[in-house]
Amino acid sequence: MKLTYRFITSLSFVATLFVGCGSTADILTTPVENIDTSPLKVTDLTEAEKENWGHLDLERDTIPGMAVDRAYAEIIKGKKGTKVIVAVIDSGIDIDHEDLDGVIWTNKKEVPNNGKDDDNNGYIDDVHGWNFLGDAYDEQLEYTRMLSAKETSNPRYQEAQELLESERQKWMGRKTQYDQIGQAVNNAHTTLEKQIGKSEYTIEEVNRIKSDDPAVQQAVQIAQNVNANGLSMPDAVEEIKGVQDQINERLNFHLNTDFSGRKTNDNISDISDKGYGNGNVKHVKKSESHGTHVAGIIAAERNNGKGANGVANNVEIMALRVVPNGDEYDKDVALSIRYAVDNGAKVINGSFGKSFSPHSEWVRDAIKYASDNDVVFVHAAGNDSNNIDVKPNFPDDNVNFVEVSDTYIRVGSLTQKYGSKMVSGFSNYGKKNVDVFAPGSAVYSTTPENEYDFKGGTSMAAPGVAGIAALIRSQYPNLSAAQVKQVILDSGLPLTTKVVVGGDASNVKPFADLSKTGRIANAYNALIMASKIK
Repeated sequence: MKLTYRFITSLSFVATLFVGCGSTADILTTPVENIDTSPLKVTDLTEAEKENWGHLDLERDTIPGMAVDRAYAEIIKGKKGTKVIVAVIDSGIDIDHEDLDGVIWTNKKEVPNNGKDDDNNGYIDDVHGWNFLGDAYDEQLEYTRMLSAKETSNPRYQEAQELLESERQKWMGRKTQYDQIGQAVNNAHTTLEKQIGKSEYTIEEVNRIKSDDPAVQQAVQIAQNVNANGLSMPDAVEEIKGVQDQINERLNFHLNTDFSGRKTNDNISDISDKGYGNGNVKHVKKSESHGTHVAGIIAAERNNGKGANGVANNVEIMALRVVPNGDEYDKDVALSIRYAVDNGAKVINGSFGKSFSPHSEWVRDAIKYASDNDVVFVHAAGNDSNNIDVKPNFPDDNVNFVEVSDTYIRVGSLTQKYGSKMVSGFSNYGKKNVDVFAPGSAVYSTTPENEYDFKGGTSMAAPGVAGIAALIRSQYPNLSAAQVKQVILDSGLPLTTKVVVGGDASNVKPFADLSKTGRIANAYNALIMASKIK
């Protein structure tokens, strides 16, 4: 789940680059069972719709959003609600971001920067949460770690060996491909710079070039193909460089058995060895933007005239830095869940996941701990285009489909387009192991240093649902976590539309077969249903 959506789109870009070279009970007026007759949206989304599509309404806008704006306009209105702490277990979060600084949780029992554990919770100076990674950033994937540690007794060791070899060959091939393409695009850009006399130029200026020089002609053709893919040549140079950086990260860190990114000096095999890390929950690098983006989807300050609106108001974000550039450690995940529960979180968002989990029982026990203590845990389904009833994705809340928690929600991803292409091509699915779907493709939210951007993944779908859970817990605080989960699942819009699965046009299934509920999350309906529960 660590590869960005930008990389996925970049692969398709390269493939074409060189071609040719009243009462709330009365508010719901449309029965949810009729929603599947909604017309297709035939016009492109406006810029405003692109930045807010996840908050729009399928019935009114023919966009499969979560009806958040409608919920605020017709149900919440001036209702204040109560504060809800939402723990975001993720990469570092820019807690000073202009759209997040007013919604960050503060541990009032802790005196900042005095080097003491004032509240005796085992964490020194944990003012806004905890950083379980310390100064680390890059990490291996879990199956690479398994091979590094020579865990031959692990029943999946042989599978890990075969997967690592296969992945290394695949990524070495991509490196060769992108190095060649990068060199060609860079050479073309350099040629055009000299021909036009400046480094920033338009496609119109390129098209006006007349030359018998084969190198110039090839450069023009490359620029035209780049433009046909929606990029300028300077942008293409940066785009390809970004992909090359990701490929090198994959080979140098994620798939490198000789690399170790752990810097906390704890015993990674001892769950009782706690207190490692530090209280600095911010991102280590600007590129560590995932956690900030997720936090913004949940709780970016609403209607403040700045970049994005979060789903939930009355939220305090507890920042837990657990997810590196690579696979998270089971120990960190388990302890971060317990930290969130013990320090007052009522909703936890987990936009991370992996296919190998050597200590899955630690995490599963922590998820049960959250459930036993009335906390909703929302988890992203994963971005492998897999049926996770068949191929495992961790963390999960069950053993052989027997659940240990009644407050765990797993979320798949939707695109902006209602109809056959409604399910994001990267999204995992599963009739038993995915609960509901929510907007996840090209979601606009906060990124570090007061910036904003579009990102895609089930990582973006989960926090939308976590935001709905926070809204319900704020407006109806007497409902239990289990009731909140059931409301979210039962109030979603049920769809029977046939959809393309895994981005494979030959794989078409009824949307109802991709999750337990066959529904898409809907904040408007959820608040109505919550209001009816005694």
